[in-house]
Amino acid sequence: MIELTQEFGFDAAHYLDGAPEYRRMHGHSFYAEVTLRGEPDPATGFLRDFAEVDATLKAIREMLDHRLLNEIEGLSKPTLENLARFIFEKARAQLPEVARVKLRRPSYGQTCVYEA
Repeated sequence: MIELTQEFGFDAAHYLDGAPEYRRMHGHSFYAEVTLRGEPDPATGFLRDFAEVDATLKAIREMLDHRLLNEIEGLSKPTLENLARFIFEKARAQLPEVARVKLRRPSYGQTCVYEA
């Protein structure tokens, strides 16, 4: 079994209903690690060509980077947990080998992992 991981970063704003400290719009820098798992193709030696992985993740990054996450269709409440699931589902729709998304906010020391 092989695992490949590609990382991408983005900056985005959001606000959350609930506690007063989260209601005000604020922003974060996020780093997403998308991990694919499986057996390499015997003919090519690849689990998945990194060019395909990169193209998929660039499209997801474009959806999220410098956006108000509350306005993104299908994201629902833009918590760290929901954002990790959103990235996972978008990536897996194009890359069925996606097994895990690890989403980090280093400035807060926070990480969330979503796995199928």
